[in-house]
Amino acid sequence: MQKTIAMASRKSIALVAHDNKKEELVEWARSNSKLLAGHSLYSTRTTGRLLQSRLGLKVTLLESGPLGGDQQIGSRITEGEINFVIFFSDPLRSHPHDADVKALLRIVVVWNVPVACNRASADFIISSPLMSSDYERLVPACARRGARPSVGARSRPSPECVVENRRQRHDLRPHQLAENEEFA
Repeated sequence: MQKTIAMASRKSIALVAHDNKKEELVEWARSNSKLLAGHSLYSTRTTGRLLQSRLGLKVTLLESGPLGGDQQIGSRITEGEINFVIFFSDPLRSHPHDADVKALLRIVVVWNVPVACNRASADFIISSPLMSSDYERLVPACARRGARPSVGARSRPSPECVVENRRQRHDLRPHQLAENEEFA
């Protein structure tokens, strides 16, 4: 079972780049600045400041990647606030926060968010007819549509999500769940 999240014609786009790719992202954004200006932009701090100062784009600045910015983007994806990610990554160098990048990419895949990791894929995404229209994006069945967690409140997954997660984690069939009380 899956649910959908509506992506309006005005998208929320995360723009991120590793240090060696920041200039390439800025150049790409320059050639697409009119289109990008019509959307809500989010970025990690260093990349976002470059986009603001050089292109005059309005960007919501998050922390820098190593200080949690990648995780903030992931959080906003799960809350339905960010619709897709442009992340010019540098796979030829090691990065001290690789675990954060992997976690972000995992969230992108789990939440079915379009992602571009280089200029060519970014060009394809941004030139898609879906950029200027509404789109219903499939998300995990466990997602609560439009849910916003309260500060300090702990949310509990729905019972069907708990059962599905247990089944996947332990590769149990539904009839085996009742027989395995230790997983409850």
